[in-house]
Amino acid sequence: FINFPVFFSGVSMLIVVGVALDTSAQIESHLIERRYEGFLASGRLKGRYVR
Repeated sequence: FINFPVFFSGVSMLIVVGVALDTSAQIESHLIERRYEGFLASGRLKGRYVR
């Protein structure tokens, strides 16, 4: 199936996948936080015109 060296066992692959998912979640939350900081600094919704 896939020829990995011996040190890539099932447990180590689970750890690698878990770390990758956690890292992507942290990056996504950081980007969302920066977007909300920009929203709060502007003071109004972008794309909506209020008379």
